[in-house]
Amino acid sequence: MSHFADVLAGGFARVINALVELEGMMKEPRTPCRTPNANGVTNIPTWKFTALRAAILDAIDHAGADGLLFKDLNDAVKSRLTKDELSRLGSVGWHATSVKLELEVAGEIKRVEKSSPQRIIKA
Repeated sequence: MSHFADVLAGGFARVINALVELEGMMKEPRTPCRTPNANGVTNIPTWKFTALRAAILDAIDHAGADGLLFKDLNDAVKSRLTKDELSRLGSVGWHATSVKLELEVAGEIKRVEKSSPQRIIKA
C-alpha cells in the first residue's frame, strides 16, 4: 500500500470509530435539565445527572441550616464523586450548575431569599 492509501485508510478508520462512539452517545439515556428563567433545555447523560444530584443534595445536607454557598458547590461536588466519575464527567462547574438549576425548577432545592452571596437549601 502507498503512503497515501495508508493515510486514507487510517482516516477512514478514525471516522468509523467516531461514528460508533457517536451512536453510543446517542443511545445513552439522557435527563433534561431546565433553567428557572429560560426556555431552553439541556440534556445530559442520566448517569451524570444522578451522580451530581446525589452529590448536591448531600452537600446541602452537610452545609447546615444556612445552606450551601453557591461558590462552594463545585468543590463540594468534586469531593463527593469518584475519580472515575470525575474523569468521565467533563466540566464539573457546567454540569453541577445545570443539575442545580434543574433541581430548582423541580422544587427539590431553592435559593435562600435575600442572601448575597447565593446560598441553596433543600425546598
